[in-house]
Amino acid sequence: MNKALLNSLTEKEAALVREADPAVLRELDEDQLLELHERVRRERSKHMKVYRRGASAAVESVGGRGKAYDQNQRARAKVEVFESVLAQVSRQVSAAARKASQELRAERIAAARAATSAGPPRETAVNDGGTPVPSARRDATRTTGGLKRDASSRAQGARRQGARDAR
Repeated sequence: MNKALLNSLTEKEAALVREADPAVLRELDEDQLLELHERVRRERSKHMKVYRRGASAAVESVGGRGKAYDQNQRARAKVEVFESVLAQVSRQVSAAARKASQELRAERIAAARAATSAGPPRETAVNDGGTPVPSARRDATRTTGGLKRDASSRAQGARRQGARDAR
């Protein structure tokens, strides 16, 4: 940024610009960054309004936008300063939000993994005799009679549905 322009800022405005120094921004947490972002945005909006009002008044008095452009240069430069400061703060807010989001996501995943289990173990610890003891839960296996019965039941349901559809 232009040193002459920075020297022309009021003390309050200069302090706000100094607060947005990258070294200072890295030390702020997300809430402090959001508060700074809000203050810089308000200051930028204020100077934007001043610039626009001055420019529109100059157009009427001078008789054209091109001629009025040079007369409002300082206000336009202040807007550009706060625009660049706002961009710096916005980038830092974005980085802090991304970091917080990743940390929160990692916590949720860790909590979900800790809360869910794979069920009871398939085999318990080795018995005194050295052979594994099977768990109480048995594997679900279908016998031949069960397979035929299930197929017959499905076919019967399909026949009933076909008869209903034919009506």
